[in-house]
Amino acid sequence: MRLLGSTRAVLFDFDGPVCDLFRGVPTAGVAKRVKRKARRYWGTLDQDVENCDDSHGILRRLRDMYDRSPKPRGRRPLDEAEDIVSRQESRAVRKALPAPDVVVLVNLLFALGMRLVIVSNNAERPIEKYLSRTGPKGKFEKVFGRDPRNAGLMKPDPHCVNRALAHLSLDGSACLLIGDQLTDLQAAQAAGTGFLGYTRDTSRQREMLERGADAVVTSYAPVIAACRELMASRKAPSPATR
Repeated sequence: MRLLGSTRAVLFDFDGPVCDLFRGVPTAGVAKRVKRKARRYWGTLDQDVENCDDSHGILRRLRDMYDRSPKPRGRRPLDEAEDIVSRQESRAVRKALPAPDVVVLVNLLFALGMRLVIVSNNAERPIEKYLSRTGPKGKFEKVFGRDPRNAGLMKPDPHCVNRALAHLSLDGSACLLIGDQLTDLQAAQAAGTGFLGYTRDTSRQREMLERGADAVVTSYAPVIAACRELMASRKAPSPATR
């Protein structure tokens, strides 16, 4: 895979590329709790907030409602929403399942000298908790998650990706972001990194490629094979030394 040859750091999205965080369980109940809390302080909610039944979506829409309000609003509903969703994520990581072959891939990338970080719309503490209890331990040097003060900075905004690049002291062109959502692709493009889509959703695969993804895979098998080929080529003696 040509992408790996010039890559010095790999930025993994968390839910999907690293693990199955919610294991298919809907988050509508969490969104409902957030809305109930918000109504206590703000009264009637905007229709797009009321229509949302996703935990990350409700954070973003509540923040949008706060930002577009013609009069100042207290931010307590935002803080309580962040607390509710973060606690949900902390519970979920206890039973989260690693993505198939992700440990093998991470170990190979690490052995190739690539730096590894997490860039995610999930809160940082649950991700760190997951990484501390499961493999590959010690391979990810830092986690860049959701800004607890501003959910509007979640991907597709490149905020967490730009924070990662600043930490790595690398240009985006030297980095590859692995993500499973179109918002990951948008963030990668805004930050100037390469992008590898990881999804089994055929319509999403097609849309990622149409929108400029460098490559899309349905499993890590071809990426693992490429890592092993790259490792073998680095070990092989050059013609001048034979």
